[in-house]
Amino acid sequence: MITVKKSDIVEDFHGVKVADPYRWLEDTNLPETLDWEKMMKSESDTYFSNSTTRTVDKERLTELWNFPKYFVPKKIKDTLFYQRNDGLKNQAVLFMSNGREEKILLDPNTLSDDGTVAMTNYSFSGDGRYLAYATSTNGSDWQEIKVRDINKVEDIDDVIQWVKFTTITWSPDYTGFFYSKFPEPGTVSKEDESNHNKVYFHKLGTKQSEDQIVHEQPDQKELMFIPILSEDKKYLCLNVRYGTAAENRFYIKPLDSDKPFVKLLDEQDAEYTYITNDDHHFYFKTDLHASKGRVISIDIQNPEKENWKEVIPEQEDVIQEIKYVNGQYITVFLKDAHNIIHIFDKKGNLEKEIPTPFIGSLTELSVNKEGAEFFFGLTSFLHPTSVYHYSLENHQLEVLSQSSLSIDVSEYETTQVFYPSKDGTSVPMFLTHKKGLKLNGQNPVILYAYGGFNVSLTPSFNSAILRWLEKGGVYAVANLRGGSEYGDRWHKAGMLENKQNVFDDFIAAGEWLIENSYTSKTKLSIMGGSNGGLLVAACMVQRPDLFGAVICRVPVIDMLRYHKFTIGRYWIPEYGNAEDPEHFPFLYAYSPLHNVKEGETYPAILIATAVSDDRVVPAHAKKFTATLKEKADPNSTVILRLESKAGHGLGKPTSKLIEEWADFYTFLDKELV
Repeated sequence: MITVKKSDIVEDFHGVKVADPYRWLEDTNLPETLDWEKMMKSESDTYFSNSTTRTVDKERLTELWNFPKYFVPKKIKDTLFYQRNDGLKNQAVLFMSNGREEKILLDPNTLSDDGTVAMTNYSFSGDGRYLAYATSTNGSDWQEIKVRDINKVEDIDDVIQWVKFTTITWSPDYTGFFYSKFPEPGTVSKEDESNHNKVYFHKLGTKQSEDQIVHEQPDQKELMFIPILSEDKKYLCLNVRYGTAAENRFYIKPLDSDKPFVKLLDEQDAEYTYITNDDHHFYFKTDLHASKGRVISIDIQNPEKENWKEVIPEQEDVIQEIKYVNGQYITVFLKDAHNIIHIFDKKGNLEKEIPTPFIGSLTELSVNKEGAEFFFGLTSFLHPTSVYHYSLENHQLEVLSQSSLSIDVSEYETTQVFYPSKDGTSVPMFLTHKKGLKLNGQNPVILYAYGGFNVSLTPSFNSAILRWLEKGGVYAVANLRGGSEYGDRWHKAGMLENKQNVFDDFIAAGEWLIENSYTSKTKLSIMGGSNGGLLVAACMVQRPDLFGAVICRVPVIDMLRYHKFTIGRYWIPEYGNAEDPEHFPFLYAYSPLHNVKEGETYPAILIATAVSDDRVVPAHAKKFTATLKEKADPNSTVILRLESKAGHGLGKPTSKLIEEWADFYTFLDKELV
């Protein structure tokens, strides 16, 4: 047996001594780390190769993935621009059509041999002449922006580097675009590479080194700026963010002004999302004094709060998104974790509810100002995205694109249940399975959730889940606190010192599934990624007796040091900071890394991470793996799946997704008995 190195590092957190024996695994270049990774890969390869079901699952997953996948179009003048994946392509292709002929504008599959370069963002100039597009390599958050001449269908020489989390905002004359950029590595200290965000203007035909700085705030280096052009194209606006906090700031200035930005909303007291403006009257969606959202008007010439006007008051359901077109507010609501669409007039009066063909989620909403129309995608657990067109002139809804599958989904059904959490809070959960399912406690279950960062888990389609349903499985998705399913209060009830509510909600979901005879402890698996990886790890550590298997993907694990890696400090508003004496107790109480018990028998766990993940660094997964292997009962199964040429999941190619899910099902087939 190979002895794994342990260091004697001990830190003092406000009088509490905390050991960190596997901190050396944070150093990706250390020879001991590389040797340890090779050992983990050898164990993983042996585990997955010793399977009688993997080949069949992979072949069937490939068949289930092989259908056309449609995306919501954008319309500029008389041309539609849209993405489509005809089946098993690693990346979706960008097309353009004038209604008579279709041609490829950009095929990201040609940018790499293995599909690991993905187009992650794109923006068209309003005259339809240029496409600015961002690409990511190996799943990295870092992106590169290039510009394509649409008529020639070829790139011009312009290249923008060192960007992430930015918009690409064209100037009104389409001579260039605004974007935000981080410092080039090597020009600042390592810990500041995701600070000092600045807004630039890039003029087409020039080098990035010549780009003009539009805004910076060196005295507040942790702020991020997202440039937006006002609807009337008279103002440049900045959506100003501090990490992932839901609350933001909003700055503004006339485009023809050389004066600094006016800090219109600078208190960071709520969420403010710009919708449109009528000259100097600006309209925002906000959750200020309205947990589920409302629409307000601010006269920027008289911006004091006492002068604000309410246009659409808070409703029974959560306002998720609003677009303004044709003098109407196209409003997407969240109703018990699925979407409905209402249309309000300019004064905020409800005009019409648009009936959707099935209960599901909007994937995107795209409006065409010139044509008084909009497009949207609708999906569910059993329906891949269908794309619809709606005319605001004749109120007609029509299908533009719809997929056909190689499986009869009418054999399956989705229901929604509500179950009580530990403190009595009612939590919704979607259950998808074969019709006529026998409630005999013997059904294998994947229980999935996220529970954080104001993210709602609404119904969504995943080809891989069809395979699970075919195998007789139940797919359960719980809408935990920490998300935005019921507005800002639901989010705040699952963050910072309230984070334990999220774990309680998830544990209660598992208990409900067992009590209602859907499954048993030995057949209940849990799955989550990123913040959801933290969720399943924390719940496994707190209730090892409740679950039969755990799939923990790209997880946040070390809650005392997470903010020290890459963009981890962005999450402090959500999680807190262990260096704060008020935050340390609740972080230490649930941090999975620090709550693994000596000799405990834990359910089998597959910890999946990626070498190139620069959002949640793989050190989290590696340290958790080493700790479990040291402390857990020797009979506990702990597998680390360390993927190469992949990141946090951004733009992951189809081929890698199929391989990943084939491994997941191999693991579940082995461990759920």
